[in-house]
Amino acid sequence: MLLRVYEQLNPVWAKLTTSLESAGSWVGLLLLRLLLAWEFYEAGIIKLNSKNWFASVKENFPFPFNLVSTDISWFLATWFEILGGIGLAIGLFTRFWSFSLIILTIVAILGVHWPAEWSSFSELWKGYAITDNGYGNYKLPLLFICMLIPLLLSGAGKLSIDYWINRFFQKAS
Repeated sequence: MLLRVYEQLNPVWAKLTTSLESAGSWVGLLLLRLLLAWEFYEAGIIKLNSKNWFASVKENFPFPFNLVSTDISWFLATWFEILGGIGLAIGLFTRFWSFSLIILTIVAILGVHWPAEWSSFSELWKGYAITDNGYGNYKLPLLFICMLIPLLLSGAGKLSIDYWINRFFQKAS
């Protein structure tokens, strides 16, 4: 009985998964790109219109970022977020921007979002939060990294300038 049900559902399931995979290459990565683009672009615009506060956290930056002046760090973070957000939105140089924003986010976690002190993994786990209650707040930037990794590994998807540039050069060769 169960085998008969499976045999009847298998073609339906195969057709459904094929359709979902096709849609995923068009829509799935686009939605990731647009959400991340907005978040990074907005963070960059806020920095662009704010005063540099990196001097208060520079000692938390990992090597070699702690060697760079806070003015240069602020400038780079601001423009990588703005241009990276635009790049992700239109799907241009997506792997470059994904990698760059992962690095920027790691520095942000270590410099701003990581707890100042922790003595056990249970204390560290308390920092996996959106608000900082004295334990850090690295949840959101960690989620951003996890969302950037598929873009780094898979590229921008079919609704992107990267896809059309690649397609053009494949036809030309």
